[in-house]
Amino acid sequence: MSEVRRAAEAARDAAQRVATLTTEQKNNYLRDLAGTLVAAEKDILRANAADITRAEEDGLSTPKLKRLGISAESLGQMAEGLRQVADLEDPVAQITRDQTLENGLRVKRVRCPLGVVMMIYESRPNVTIDAFSLCFKSGNACILKGGKEAQESNEALAAVIHATLREHDLPEEALVLVGSGGREAVAELLTFDDCIDLVIPRGGETLIRYVSENSSIPTVQHFHGICHVYVDADADIERALEISVTGKTSAPATCNATEAVLVHEEVAPTFLPQLVARYREAGVEVRGDETVRRIDPDVAAAASDDWGREFLDMIVAVKVVPDMDAAIDHIRRFGSDHTDTIVTENAETAQAFTQRVQSSCTLVNASTRFNDGFQLGMGAEIGISTSRVHAYGPMGLEELTSQRFVVEGAGHVR
Repeated sequence: MSEVRRAAEAARDAAQRVATLTTEQKNNYLRDLAGTLVAAEKDILRANAADITRAEEDGLSTPKLKRLGISAESLGQMAEGLRQVADLEDPVAQITRDQTLENGLRVKRVRCPLGVVMMIYESRPNVTIDAFSLCFKSGNACILKGGKEAQESNEALAAVIHATLREHDLPEEALVLVGSGGREAVAELLTFDDCIDLVIPRGGETLIRYVSENSSIPTVQHFHGICHVYVDADADIERALEISVTGKTSAPATCNATEAVLVHEEVAPTFLPQLVARYREAGVEVRGDETVRRIDPDVAAAASDDWGREFLDMIVAVKVVPDMDAAIDHIRRFGSDHTDTIVTENAETAQAFTQRVQSSCTLVNASTRFNDGFQLGMGAEIGISTSRVHAYGPMGLEELTSQRFVVEGAGHVR
């Protein structure tokens, strides 16, 4: 039996114990882990520094380097995230349906853990804490396979998790960290449908497609975060500027960053010069269609593959459209069902847009950056799903559970 197989079986066994923990046991553990995490700051930052040095030598891109870094501040944010998860309502054993049938059978639907959740991710060591805490609170064990660029950081974080599990007399295998083996380890894990119940890949398109095409286990993923802002004819111009600009500049390498702005032709002559100026001031490269470039010839010409492209950088594509129908057609053709927003003061137009654009999060007069579990009041998320089966949009505690039937009878037979 391979080491990877033994690890998966250990997680499966641990999941049975984690599923039966009380809310109090889980919350006490998470709060203690928050304190232990901060106390281990020196060890964690030392491990992260080693990862960053190696990544710089290997030529890791600047956006990925930013996601790789841990600071004392971000470590404090991880600890606060653990406390917030502890404060969230426990979904396990929640009754979502309670009905007594005419024959006297009492039928309940009850939330239950999925079992073992495997997450495969790149660069972001904070995911180690986020994913574990959400899986643990929802009664699941987890297998985490981080990228080699964050190996020492992930191992340092996992060591703190395991030490705190031991202190609470809980199975260490509630978290299994697969730290080596590369693509071969991932390929083997993806065949263990008897041990693992759900796979969540989180990273670049190459990783996600590989997992989707090679997994025998149900998989939740998003391939792209191609997020659009449509500026309607009835838009408040100042609102539209703030939403369009900050949607790109506040965090350009995230999956909910604005990648394209579609502008109604009626407001284009007034709106576009201001938009382009604001983007230039912020250091954003604008790539526009012919109409945009007629208004401002200094704008770079958008290539055909700039539509439907996830730049993950300080680059944005801008297009002028004749009406909302054209904007929606563009979103349907080039979007990714992730996040799309309309800026308008017309309530009827807004309602039509939200009915016809059925992305995982469709917004009115708000930035695409709000498609985030914490921002949407879920407390935290393990990722954003653009596949509509089981979960759609940010995945929090409820999305890491399923529902089963519990039926009470009194000698009922068929």
